[in-house]
Amino acid sequence: MSAREDIMNRIKSALSDAPEAPEVPREYRRSSAMTAQQRLDQLVDRLVDYKAKVFVTPTDGAAAKLAELLSGSTAIVVPHGLPQEWLAAVKNDAETLAVHVDSPEHRLTTLELDAVDAVVTAAATAVSETGTIMLDGSDDQGRRIISLVPDRHICLLRASDIVEVLPEAIARLEATRPQTWISGPSATSDIELERVEGVHGPRTLDVIILT
Repeated sequence: MSAREDIMNRIKSALSDAPEAPEVPREYRRSSAMTAQQRLDQLVDRLVDYKAKVFVTPTDGAAAKLAELLSGSTAIVVPHGLPQEWLAAVKNDAETLAVHVDSPEHRLTTLELDAVDAVVTAAATAVSETGTIMLDGSDDQGRRIISLVPDRHICLLRASDIVEVLPEAIARLEATRPQTWISGPSATSDIELERVEGVHGPRTLDVIILT
C-alpha cells in the first residue's frame, strides 16, 4: 500500500460515520435588474472608493486618454493582443516612450517588468456590485505576471462588459483560464493596521471605461 492510499483510507475511515451533508441553498441573484448606466455609475463609485482613478471615455477617445495618462512615462509593457488603435497616440511618442510587448514568443522577465513605468491591458468583465475587474489571460490582457509586477496598471474596460452581480461575471469567464480579480490598487494592513500599498500588485490603478 502506498502512502497516498494509506492517507486516503484513514480519511474514509474518519468520515465513515459523518452525517450526510445537507443540500446547499442556491437562491442568490444570478442576474441584474440594473440599467447599463446604473451599472456604470455603481462600478465607478466602488472603484473610486477603492482609491482607483477612473476615466469614463468614448471609445474613439481611448488612444488620446491613454497617451494623456502615460505622459512623462519612459517605458511600458503591453500584451501582444492589445488593440493597436488604443496605442495609436502612444506610438507617436515612440522616441521618448519605449513600448515592450509581452507575447508567447517573447516573455519578459520579472526584472524587465519591474523596470517599466506601467502596464496597459484590457479586461474580460467587471462586477459593479463589488467593484471588481476581472482579467482572464486573453490576448488583450496577457499573462497574470504582467499585471502584477509593474507598479502601475492602466486597464481599459468596455462599458458593455460591466455586469452587476458575480454570477453574471462567472458565466462570462472560462473556468480553465488563469484569472486575476482586481478590486482597487494592491493594499494590505499590518498588525498595527497601517495600510501599505503595492505589496501584492500595482500601487496605482487607472481604469479607462469605454462607452
